[in-house]
Amino acid sequence: MVKVTMMGKYGKEFYLNPHQIEYIESNPDTTIVMLSGKKLVVTEDYPTIFKRIVEYRKLIGAFKNEE
Repeated sequence: MVKVTMMGKYGKEFYLNPHQIEYIESNPDTTIVMLSGKKLVVTEDYPTIFKRIVEYRKLIGAFKNEE
């Protein structure tokens, strides 16, 4: 799971499954669009989210199948 911070809502932190992300927009706020269609506006920028996803995938061994 990847930790992100919700925009507004008093900076509430939550975790999401990166395998459920369809795409990420930066316009200028970072919006994560999930496979379900739900949109999450977060405070982190795209490079930060990308780095966290890569770290998570390394942690669970996902890259072993992708090398």
